[in-house]
Amino acid sequence: MDTESQPENSPPERIVGDIENVELNDSEIPFPTEYEKFWKVVEDNPQDFTGWTYLLQYVEQENHILAARKAFDHFLSHYPYCYGYWKKYADLEQRHDNVKQAEEVYRRGLQAIPLSIDLWLHYINFLKEILDSNWSERDGQIKSVFEHAVLASGTDFRSDRLWEAYVNWENEKGNLEEVTRIYDRVIGIPTQLYNHHFQRFKDHIQNHLPKDIISSGNFIKLRQELASSNERFDNDGTPGHDPAAGIDINDPAQIVSEIENMRHRIIEIRQEIYNHNENEVGRRWTFEEGIKRPYFHVKPLEKVQLKNWKDYLDFEIENGTLERVVVLFERCLVACALYEDFWIKYAKFMESHCNESVRHVYSRACTVHLAKKPMVHLLWAAFEEQQGNINEARRILKTLEGSIPGLAMVRLRRVSLERRHGNIEEAEFLLQDAIKISKMPSEASFYAVKLARLLFKVEKSLPRARKVLVEAIDFDKESTKLYLNLLELEYNSDLKLNEENILNAFDKAISSTMPIETRVAFSQRKVEFLEDFGSDVKRLMVAYDDHQKLLKEQESSKRKAEDGQVVLFFLMKIEIAMDQDLIAEHLFWSEEPEEKKQRSDAASVQLMSGDLQANQSAYNYNAWYQYNYPTPWSYGQYYPPPST
Repeated sequence: MDTESQPENSPPERIVGDIENVELNDSEIPFPTEYEKFWKVVEDNPQDFTGWTYLLQYVEQENHILAARKAFDHFLSHYPYCYGYWKKYADLEQRHDNVKQAEEVYRRGLQAIPLSIDLWLHYINFLKEILDSNWSERDGQIKSVFEHAVLASGTDFRSDRLWEAYVNWENEKGNLEEVTRIYDRVIGIPTQLYNHHFQRFKDHIQNHLPKDIISSGNFIKLRQELASSNERFDNDGTPGHDPAAGIDINDPAQIVSEIENMRHRIIEIRQEIYNHNENEVGRRWTFEEGIKRPYFHVKPLEKVQLKNWKDYLDFEIENGTLERVVVLFERCLVACALYEDFWIKYAKFMESHCNESVRHVYSRACTVHLAKKPMVHLLWAAFEEQQGNINEARRILKTLEGSIPGLAMVRLRRVSLERRHGNIEEAEFLLQDAIKISKMPSEASFYAVKLARLLFKVEKSLPRARKVLVEAIDFDKESTKLYLNLLELEYNSDLKLNEENILNAFDKAISSTMPIETRVAFSQRKVEFLEDFGSDVKRLMVAYDDHQKLLKEQESSKRKAEDGQVVLFFLMKIEIAMDQDLIAEHLFWSEEPEEKKQRSDAASVQLMSGDLQANQSAYNYNAWYQYNYPTPWSYGQYYPPPST
């Protein structure tokens, strides 16, 4: 809500007592002995809500105002929707006779959570207590705060206590016309106690004379309306020409009749508004009943609660006014402050209404509630970039990366931002830096691929791109992705002129320490390349012979693995048997029933087959998101296996 709508500072003399004594003796007193212990917990982990509650309980108990200020200020900067702690903080200041500071705490709290009916009512009661009753502007100041309160939160479905307090205040002051004006506003707002307000409004009309509860102008118009609806006749039987003619003031019956007619008409005029409002309440009632936790808490909400908020927002967006939609979003975000989906939904909705409001939503989400949720930051940066605020987009992304170091999506978004705006050197630097600071070879390889593609696709430098991948392979020799990208790079150049480099890339992969299955796949691709594009048949035949050798090596490795699996299986059985004192039964493999041996062998083969399939997926080109290669080719259809 609009934070500028908070009450302005008023002259110091309005407040009861001496408020200028702000030099605290506490400043000379060291912090309580246990303070640092509690403080370190939340300093190390600001998301430790329980740690904060222990700290705040401790400073309240110790009653050291400077320690309390430090604790409350830091806590509320992280959790501003905890309205109860704003009240505790203000009470603590007031107990130390720091009235100015207490009021400032209330004002800060209401700027942070302007929908808090409780905090508004606490603040109003605070003003009633501290404002000098002899100050001529006291009532005007309190009325001003009431107005700010109903403007900020009066359309909240659960704002009834605020409206009732406002009515009671004006009644106490004898401002009956103001009471009527307030009822005129609230009976048209869908609130939980809408019927209660209308009933009290009718009581208000019945208990006071019409001339006392409506303005003089409205009173005259109402009399004219009633008089014209009951036309008076002259002595000759023709209609009279003075519709506002007065009644006989000496006739009490006429006076009572007019008063009752006016009361009836006042209520009748508003009955239609009430009926429409009743319908609007009915349409929202199910959603409101579904809200079980309207306040903030760090505990997760149930899925049914989240769905109810989403459905309610969708309903209000489709059927409500802009004001009601905004208020509902603000209510939702008190309860769902830690769910970025709702912040994003709010920002997206406001994009069609006010860019500054979009910015405000993103800022609150990213700087206060969701400092480590990347998606909402990325969307904020994208929004600012769309508005032409490139430096702001850079700042947002850099800040996010500082909060969540090592997150690839953030670094890549920074790179793409610079690339889009022609700052290729910075984009290249960001990728090179990411490679340097990578904690694992696979992470460095990922960024190396990105850098190589930038150099080749954007800067059109094949040699530099090749150099990046070759250096990355030296660092991460078993990364299938690097070899694949190197081949992709070489393939994208002129095949005839770049044949030598393509073959070198194949050879680098085939001679690597990658698993034999992976090297066989690369060998197959080398044979097909030479078949399709090679310029020397001799190279093709050599490649084919080398491929056959690899196939034999693969077959040999497979048999050894299967034999090893059988031995391992046998040793495991012996170990189990020893544990069960059944070693004699399993002493000789040949003594095991043939049917059981066959089942064991089948299980071993199946296990090995599963392992191989799992390994195959590691280098299957389809498994790599960056390229959509066909499945590995089978050359068996072209070349029969060598006879044994």
